[in-house]
Amino acid sequence: MTTFAGIFPIVNTTFNADGTLDLESQRRLVRFLLDAGVHGLGLFGNASEGYTLSDEERRLLTRVILEEVAGAVPVVVSSGATGTDLAVSLSKEAEAAGAAALMILPPHYLKPDAEGVYQYFAAISRAVRIPIMVQDAPLMTQVPITPDLLARMARELDHVRLVKVEAPPTARKISRLKHLAGDGLTLFGGLNGNFLLEELARGSVGTMPGSDMPDLFVQMWEAHTRGDEAAAREAFGRALPLIRYELQPGMGLAVMKQNLLDAGIIASARTRHPTRSLEPEDIAEVRALRANLELLAFRWAAARA
Repeated sequence: MTTFAGIFPIVNTTFNADGTLDLESQRRLVRFLLDAGVHGLGLFGNASEGYTLSDEERRLLTRVILEEVAGAVPVVVSSGATGTDLAVSLSKEAEAAGAAALMILPPHYLKPDAEGVYQYFAAISRAVRIPIMVQDAPLMTQVPITPDLLARMARELDHVRLVKVEAPPTARKISRLKHLAGDGLTLFGGLNGNFLLEELARGSVGTMPGSDMPDLFVQMWEAHTRGDEAAAREAFGRALPLIRYELQPGMGLAVMKQNLLDAGIIASARTRHPTRSLEPEDIAEVRALRANLELLAFRWAAARA
C-alpha cells in the first residue's frame, strides 16, 4: 500500500533558454530530489508552471519523470481542469501513465458552488481507482471548499482521500478537518511550507514545497517525527527568510530556479510568461538569503561535476 506522508516537492519544470523543455536538466533535478531523501514528488502544480504546458508536453514529462523515479517514491500528478469532462479525461490518463495519486484543483473559471464542487470530484472519483488529493487553494482559485464539504467528500466519494490545505489559517483548518474526518483524510500543507510546523502539530503528515531546498524540509519533518521540536524549529528558522521570499506572488518559481541554476543542477532559470523572471537586484537578494544555508543542492552538484 502506498504511503503518503513526508516531503513531496512539486517538481519545477526545466526549460532551455529558448523556452523549450530541457529534459536533461529535468532528469538531473529528479535525481537530486530523490538523493535529498524526499518521500514523494508532485507534478504540474503551480511550482511546475503546469499552467504553461501543452498536453503533449505534460505527457512527455510524465513519462520521463516516472522513468527516472522508477518506483522509488510515489508521484502525485495534478490533473484538474476548468471543465469536469476534461478533468476526468486528464485524471484517467495520469492514472494510466503510472501516477500514484492525483492532485486536483476545483474548477475556477466558472466558479461552482459547494454542490458543483462536490459533483466535479464525484465524477473524477467514479472514473479512477487511485487516491485523489483535493488542492484547497482559495487564494488562487477564489473557490472556497469548507471543512464540512471536504469531510462529506471523504465519506461519500471512494477515492477522495487526501487534501492539500492551502487556505489560511491552514493550521486551524487542519484541526477542523481532523475533528470532522479523523483518519478519513490524509492532510498535507502547501504554501511552500510556510506553516509546516504548526500544520504538523495539528495533524498534517507533510508538505509539498518547491524543489530547491528539499533537504531542509526533510530535516524539519524528520526532527518533528522523532519528537525533536527544537531541531525542527532550528531548521525552519534558518530556512524561513528564503521560504518567505519565495512566497512573493508570481516570482517564487523564478527564485527556486535561480537557486537550482546557481547550484549547477539545471542549465537555465528560464520561466514561461506570465511567470516572472528575476531582475539583477532580485538575484543579489536571493543569493544573500541563502548564503548561510549550506543547501544540499550545491554539494550534490559539485560532487558530480
